[in-house]
Amino acid sequence: MSDASQATQLNPRHERILEMLNRDRVVEVARLSEVLGVSAVTIRSDLDTLERRMLLRRIRGGATSVQAARFVRPLELPSQSFGAEKERIGAMAARMVRDGETIILDAGTTTRAMALALPADLRDVVVITNSLDIAISLETHAGITVMLTGGTVKKTGRNPRSRSLIPPFAGLVLAQLNADCAYLCCAGVDADRGFTNAHFEEVEIKRAMLAAARRVVVLGDHGKLGHVAGARIAGLEEVSTLVTDAGAGPSDVAALTAAGLDVILA
Repeated sequence: MSDASQATQLNPRHERILEMLNRDRVVEVARLSEVLGVSAVTIRSDLDTLERRMLLRRIRGGATSVQAARFVRPLELPSQSFGAEKERIGAMAARMVRDGETIILDAGTTTRAMALALPADLRDVVVITNSLDIAISLETHAGITVMLTGGTVKKTGRNPRSRSLIPPFAGLVLAQLNADCAYLCCAGVDADRGFTNAHFEEVEIKRAMLAAARRVVVLGDHGKLGHVAGARIAGLEEVSTLVTDAGAGPSDVAALTAAGLDVILA
């Protein structure tokens, strides 16, 4: 099908989305919903449709434009997006931790917010992490012992504030552990496709963390709901709880809970 024939089949809302993309290069679901006067669920469906036709590229919380005939590597929305929401999610998750537990904290901005919010009166807690930032943040906490997974230091990517360890070798340590709970981050949460991540090299260690824990809690702001990234971390049935924020759309939450996931709004 030619580009011209594709264009003639676009509905007015899709045409408006592409006009905004051509102008701004990146669009956000929340902004499109506001400008076009439709729900975030409808916008996500529109973006998925346009991506299938290779007219844009989905990223967390929105979409970016593509060059003709191929996708380009997108610039993700800024890592500091949803900062207040991440702090609330982190604080909610921190209240779940009990004295004497062994927990796993994945590398991510939301899990780091959780680490910073862990109560000062916690006692006999072991934190296993692949995040150098989390390890440093917790080194002075009197009631917490920190263990690093080991592995290879990931080269600084789009978020220079996040320094983490990735395979090889990290999985060997995790395979010997039995944690009470693993707290993981992700790039996307979808009722059908489960939990996904944009970086393939991180999925291996996330899977190892999941396998090492009796219970798994995923931390993700509402911008990740309804998004599907390139690499699968887990199905909904493999995760106990999702902690997200109050900005989550009711239809997104309903779809996730109907699929059997416990959803907590921070």
